[in-house]
Amino acid sequence: MTASTIELTTLGHRIRHYRTAAGLTLDELGAAVGVAGSHLSLIENGKREPKLSLLQEIAGATGTQLGELLSTEPPNHRAALEIELERAQASPAFRQLGLTPVKVTKALSDETIETVLGLHHELQRRERAAIATPEEARRANTDLRLRMRGRNNHLADIETLAEKQLKAAGHTSGALTHRTVSIMAEQLGFELLYVSDLPRSTRSITDLENGRIYLPPASIPGGHGLRSMALQAMAHRLLGHMPPRDYAEFLEQRLEINYYAAACLMPQTNAVTFLQQAKKDRNLAVEDFRDAFGVTHEAAGMRMTNLLTEHVGIPLHFLRVDGDGAVSRVYENDDLPLPMDVTGAVEGQMVCRKFAARAAFAEQNRTTEHYQYTDTPAGTFWCSTQTGSTPEGEFSITVGVPFDDAKWFRGRETAQRAVSTCPDESCCRRPRTGAAQHWEGKAWPSARVHMQMFTPLPRGAFPGVDDNEVYAFLDRHV
Repeated sequence: MTASTIELTTLGHRIRHYRTAAGLTLDELGAAVGVAGSHLSLIENGKREPKLSLLQEIAGATGTQLGELLSTEPPNHRAALEIELERAQASPAFRQLGLTPVKVTKALSDETIETVLGLHHELQRRERAAIATPEEARRANTDLRLRMRGRNNHLADIETLAEKQLKAAGHTSGALTHRTVSIMAEQLGFELLYVSDLPRSTRSITDLENGRIYLPPASIPGGHGLRSMALQAMAHRLLGHMPPRDYAEFLEQRLEINYYAAACLMPQTNAVTFLQQAKKDRNLAVEDFRDAFGVTHEAAGMRMTNLLTEHVGIPLHFLRVDGDGAVSRVYENDDLPLPMDVTGAVEGQMVCRKFAARAAFAEQNRTTEHYQYTDTPAGTFWCSTQTGSTPEGEFSITVGVPFDDAKWFRGRETAQRAVSTCPDESCCRRPRTGAAQHWEGKAWPSARVHMQMFTPLPRGAFPGVDDNEVYAFLDRHV
């Protein structure tokens, strides 16, 4: 139902209200204003728009003011219920059900309409909650990754905003301190509070009413530092985010707040100067970039994707790969051949066993980076990989570039080399012929089932967040 249709419906209800209050039938009012009663019936039912001159005649005949007729408010509770029901039954969610709309008559009680409206409200709530199927989510994620690739993974407006906020807080160089992050929050009207009872489904909670950002008392394993979480929470306010309307918008907001946090922890001006000097010295290294700004290895690697192509002219790729070989985070603009499903999604796909991202797990010394050249159908790539672990298992972080750009990086002298022919299955997926012939029908492995195979996409306005836990938490702390 369009806004103009809703206004006509309200107008019709107001005309009916003042006609009945004046004790007039449709025909009697029609005779008084010079139109047929059937014409007035169409107007009262919102099916026809009356001329202003006719409205003036109706106002005079019913003893009311023209402004009263033109008010956008329903004239009474019953009219409000009927208008809301008409709007609900015109919604896409209801029309998709293929059901016949409830016809409103005088015999239909207010209680019955309220019950039907309650069902509509629940239908709308569930529609908002189930904002995407897993396939839609994967497509949305792929679309966002490709759009960011087209922009060199660089968001100039957020870079400018981050440096502005840092300058206002007095930060000029070096690692961003927790104290400076607190000052940045105070300048936005927020206090940072560290609590031990955050709901398990959240990393932070912002109390907009009381100006508080609640954070855990310690960093979350896997690299989500407290500074980063606080900056992400602030970014929602700075970037003017509203509750996401769909999963694609949720993903875009998450990308933007992560980008803002990275741009604050590794400010563009200082970071680009550092990278340009390292290139000049032919000594680019993720670990040096990481240590210079006091961030995690993963954060430094991802920040390189924001800056190396845009400001230093180097295409590259970034991979976070789980211990079983599945990609959990990815960016590439150097044409590295990556596995992908029919939707174009890479996340969750198994990378080639020959890639440095998996070969590094076999290294005995995990404290240093693993350097490797890999020949692929798309050319030769040089990679630097660092491994780590969380309570959920091992992971590796890889930053790599085409062969011609390896000359700018530390570790380019490595003699480690591999050949990958993936996606040809004979590369690393298909078992050796002899082994297959010998063991076929003689082995029965018990599979480790990934529970995400059965998990629906998280529901809720903020996917995966338990609203009951959040509101109970806020009630405890208010």
